[in-house]
Amino acid sequence: MLKRSVLVTLFLVVAFMAFASVTGTITEVDKYGNVHTGILSETFEAAGFELGDVLLVTLGDTSEEMPFVTTYGDVDTGEPLVRLSSGHVMMALNYANFAKTYALEVGSEVTYAMSEKGAYAEELEIRHLVRTEVREDYASDAIFANFREVTIGDIAPGRLYRSSHPSIDDPRAPYSIQLVEAAGINTVVNLSDSDEELSANCAFSPFYAFVKENGNMINLNMGVDLLSDEFAAKLKKGLLFIIEKDGPYLVHCVEGKDRAGMTVAILGALMGGTTEEIYADYAKSYENYYHVEKGTPAYDAVINIIENIFISINNEQPVTDDNIGYVAMKYLIEKAGMSYPEVEALEEKLQ
Repeated sequence: MLKRSVLVTLFLVVAFMAFASVTGTITEVDKYGNVHTGILSETFEAAGFELGDVLLVTLGDTSEEMPFVTTYGDVDTGEPLVRLSSGHVMMALNYANFAKTYALEVGSEVTYAMSEKGAYAEELEIRHLVRTEVREDYASDAIFANFREVTIGDIAPGRLYRSSHPSIDDPRAPYSIQLVEAAGINTVVNLSDSDEELSANCAFSPFYAFVKENGNMINLNMGVDLLSDEFAAKLKKGLLFIIEKDGPYLVHCVEGKDRAGMTVAILGALMGGTTEEIYADYAKSYENYYHVEKGTPAYDAVINIIENIFISINNEQPVTDDNIGYVAMKYLIEKAGMSYPEVEALEEKLQ
């Protein structure tokens, strides 16, 4: 009879041989720094890779373990992931730029191999959030549109609002634009659209087009990496626009969840909000979209996202009620390049 150690070795060899490696090239780097490959989804799945597997990804001279997941929020902030998109394999960093981090460009080679079968499956189950596009599945128009007033810290009532995109080909947009009009929004900071996207999207709402035509809208075409120079520069541009204009102000991206969430979190911290207030407002989008409930592992995972973002901009040091305002102020001045008088003017606009 074979010894146990020999049997284990044979089992591991057979298991390894059951999964083929897959090699391809990068065909696109999108505006967020996500990299798209030419590897077809069918090829990937035929190799034995399944959601929840941890893959060994080789990028040039670098090899790193990455989970195979469904969406960006399935991993922590700054962590890499592999997912399928439009019938192909892609890679990203949650809230960061994958291409810049790994020095990749179109034509770069990538190889996927199995590292640990199903090792991320339990974590994926906790994080996997499902939403619908049906209004009747949500308790109110505001919840469906992820629209709400922001009164964190010293932000005055009726001054700042956040929302999903109110003028786009999306089931939520008609509800969002009605709420935007009812709130008397005067100035819009559109974090997501390029010039071309904005021109097309204005066709979905006369009111939205009216705000743009009157010079009270800025579109920033931002990514999602708060630590990048590009994000900081565009955020500064948007905040200076707020200083120049009168409220009420609307800040939105596409879902009103990520870019809008980070922007509002910075503003809330600047205006004296507590960590509990700031983090709860960020998590509210996940409650609205996915019915995530407080006290659940999924809710805790969402809180960890925004908490880790603040820790990252604080040089990996803890963030508390005592220093979160300073962390936001330092980010706006040192990273975004705003002056102290500009920050003070911003605070006055929000009070």
